[in-house]
Amino acid sequence: MLRRDFLMLTAAFVAGSVLHAPAARAADMPGVTATEIKIGQTQSYSGPASSYGAIGKTQQAYFDMINAKGGINGRKITFLSLDDGYSPPRTVEQTRKLVEQEGVAFMFNSLGTPTNSAVQKYLNQKKVPQLFVATGGDKWGDPEHFPWTMGWQTSYRAEAQIYGKYILAEKPNAKIGLLYQNDDFGKDYVNGLKDVLGADRYAKMVNAVSYEATDATIDSQLVSLKGAGADVLVTATVPKFGAMSIRKVHELDWHPLHFMSNVAISVGTVIEPGGKENAIGLISADFRKDATDPTWKDDAGIKLWRDFMNAQMPGADQADNNYLYGYSVVLTLMQVLKQCGDDLSRENIMKQAASIKDLEIPTLLPGILVNTSATNFHPLRQLQLQRWDGKAWVLFGKVLQAD
Repeated sequence: MLRRDFLMLTAAFVAGSVLHAPAARAADMPGVTATEIKIGQTQSYSGPASSYGAIGKTQQAYFDMINAKGGINGRKITFLSLDDGYSPPRTVEQTRKLVEQEGVAFMFNSLGTPTNSAVQKYLNQKKVPQLFVATGGDKWGDPEHFPWTMGWQTSYRAEAQIYGKYILAEKPNAKIGLLYQNDDFGKDYVNGLKDVLGADRYAKMVNAVSYEATDATIDSQLVSLKGAGADVLVTATVPKFGAMSIRKVHELDWHPLHFMSNVAISVGTVIEPGGKENAIGLISADFRKDATDPTWKDDAGIKLWRDFMNAQMPGADQADNNYLYGYSVVLTLMQVLKQCGDDLSRENIMKQAASIKDLEIPTLLPGILVNTSATNFHPLRQLQLQRWDGKAWVLFGKVLQAD
């Protein structure tokens, strides 16, 4: 059923048989003509978060595939994905270029918490959709104050809440070491643990140290956390530092109950560089199927993704879950564009993005659905715990929804 429904959805796009809304005036649809729709993105193709560049490359390949089959409702997609090097000042420059010079209809899945934070007010003032930002910052689900910004993945704060509950159940007297990136991304993990532990217990149980995205290493922070006697480690990092933490914990002969942010668990870009054996026992939580897990070998959704990758991105490392992430988000965007029909005004794009009901994306874990509303700008709210066994991520427990 899933494969058939998805193939029917894709066929609808390439055949141009999307839902038709009343035609909007051209003046009301910036970035849209009778033959084109311009979509903007800032992406970290260079800098400390460059491994995420696979996301933008996947989406470009998907749009190329759609364009080769006629586009969406007769319109070809021009996808302008510009490198910002994970540097907020550069993000501001590139975003202004996309909005003011290129005239994009909306921004889609731009990467990073500090980078998106730098342009959130600007895009909301301009009433340009900042759609499905590629970051789990809890702040992206605030329609009251930022009605033009919407997240996509389960929030970091919700993820940290799930870890906190597991720690209390398994090691109620734990000494927790928290390593976090010193920005809104990392601070969501601080807040999520506080939500579960409470301020007093957090102060007693948690020793938190931060790092900057521009730091060369995180060795000193990990040495200090081990020295403080931490028997639980929560690592809230981007992939570069996730791999470093796996290696350094092993070098220190330290054996904490180790949790890793789900943005830094790609087998190809984190686990393999950090050492597959070194990572045994590592715990995370995810919303995606893991394409390296034999569990999904014959899964219809993963087969669809592999077919796409083999045809459109031959030679790409399919162990890198950023390719699967980029694919999953672009399928969500396809649903929004389907619902928009011919009305691709910015107002209708946001309206339809906030009107998704129980959307099943074939690369997400069973039971995890995309839902939005005028008051819910967190499309995903669920996760499932998983543990690295040396060869693959092994799911355990039930699909969980944070508070």
